[in-house]
Amino acid sequence: MTATAEDPRLATLWTALATVIDPELGLDIVTLGLVYGVELDGASASITYTLTTPGCPMERVITDGVRAAALAVEGIHRVDTHIVWEPAWNPGMIAPSAF
Repeated sequence: MTATAEDPRLATLWTALATVIDPELGLDIVTLGLVYGVELDGASASITYTLTTPGCPMERVITDGVRAAALAVEGIHRVDTHIVWEPAWNPGMIAPSAF
């Protein structure tokens, strides 16, 4: 069963992802605009995100952080991560609240 927008786990998952810090920039991946999508299907989460650049040396750190943050949400037992390059990330995607 796919989660609806009213599923409280979605908000909890977004909050959890906001604890994942890009070590090079010192901001969380949600504020940076790196997370493009979050879906829940039962106990599975699917997270689509990007990195600041292809070949980013922090890819493993960020991906591990995404997995750990999602698995910390009650009721989520599987996490599928999907790195995409389109649309390409740019500094204009950083939330205005970061400044």
